[in-house]
Amino acid sequence: MKDQVKIPLQETMENRNTPVIEIKNLYKSFGQNEVLKGVNLSVFQGEDLIILGRSGSGKSVTIKCIVGLIAADKGEIKVFGNDITHLNNTQLDAVRVRMGFMFQSGALYDSMSVEENLSFTLLHHTKNLSKTEVSNQINNALESVGLKEAIHKMPSELSGGMRKRIGLARALITQPEIILYDEPTSGLDTITAKEISELILAVQKEYKTTSIIITHDMACAKIAGNRILILKDGVINAQGSYEELEKSSDPWIRSFFI
Repeated sequence: MKDQVKIPLQETMENRNTPVIEIKNLYKSFGQNEVLKGVNLSVFQGEDLIILGRSGSGKSVTIKCIVGLIAADKGEIKVFGNDITHLNNTQLDAVRVRMGFMFQSGALYDSMSVEENLSFTLLHHTKNLSKTEVSNQINNALESVGLKEAIHKMPSELSGGMRKRIGLARALITQPEIILYDEPTSGLDTITAKEISELILAVQKEYKTTSIIITHDMACAKIAGNRILILKDGVINAQGSYEELEKSSDPWIRSFFI
């Protein structure tokens, strides 16, 4: 294994035919429960990819394997051309700093203010920043999600929609090239869920990010997704645009759109 993580050339990153994330034959079990049974997928530069599936189908497990929060049992997971299943912790951190992760719950530290939550994440990944640089990046991230006024609030003072926005600001704070969203609209009312979905789309356009969005929310899938994959029985069962899958003759696929 090489000591250095490969950093692709800029022209390679801009080639939409080159996957930014590529998964081959991914398997993951928890005891006797086989969750992923040979998942294959590619995500391309600038794409918002939606992954659908019934509860327990392995959607969240897939993205947690991509970021290295869960170790794969078998298979290849290439991110920026690096197979993360073969990286040591230092090498994996070098890849992770280029990715943002928006947790389903927001996963904010309750004892820290919004500013402290964002600062902690930023300084964990980026060393030797001045106070001015830290402050500027925090303000930019909060401005991107429309919550600059919440900078001194505690998580307990935030509504569900605000917590989601702050979670997205934290995912953006390191200016990542990839963002992984785990059920970004869960637990929200219809109007707030639409706002979060539109915000995800706005982030893609403004920052040119590549994203994977795990969701049960078909409105979110329609608003934010460029392409949809559906997991069934541990593998990708179908893929296409929202419109293509909605018109499928397969009753199981159509059931997602009812």
